[in-house]
Amino acid sequence: MTDQLTARRFIEADPSAIFAVLRDPEGHVEIDSSGMLQAADGDPVSAVGDRFTVHMDREALGDLPMGRYDVDVVIDRYRTDLEIGWWIDGTIQPPIGHTYAYLLEAGEVDGRTGTWVTSVYDWSAVTDRWRTIFPVIDQTALRATLGILDRVVRRRGQ
Repeated sequence: MTDQLTARRFIEADPSAIFAVLRDPEGHVEIDSSGMLQAADGDPVSAVGDRFTVHMDREALGDLPMGRYDVDVVIDRYRTDLEIGWWIDGTIQPPIGHTYAYLLEAGEVDGRTGTWVTSVYDWSAVTDRWRTIFPVIDQTALRATLGILDRVVRRRGQ
């Protein structure tokens, strides 16, 4: 079994419109397909090392009795309109070690211009203590988030 899931989708929007959602703390809440992300506090990120707080509700998954808690999203990859990635600094210390990222590539499909968006969920650095709970979200949830991202980008563009 792999320690990483990816999903890819073509979205008819410029990379900058998609990146604007991904760098916005509330954007993360808007596109979440798991139901765990409830709200976020902080300014849009603009560099590696930036962070924002996400208010979580693990009961949405019904797998662990964690209830409501907060985590910080810590940006560890940032290339404007190309790539954004982060790790989670949460209630469990040291951090568990899973990461998320989005890769953006301008492209064209059947004469339509837009962006190929790849979502990457990686738990290869997770210690044995936490490995049994991974992956927390599955391939379907990753793909669903990209579908929601498409909808949010279109809605914000109106």
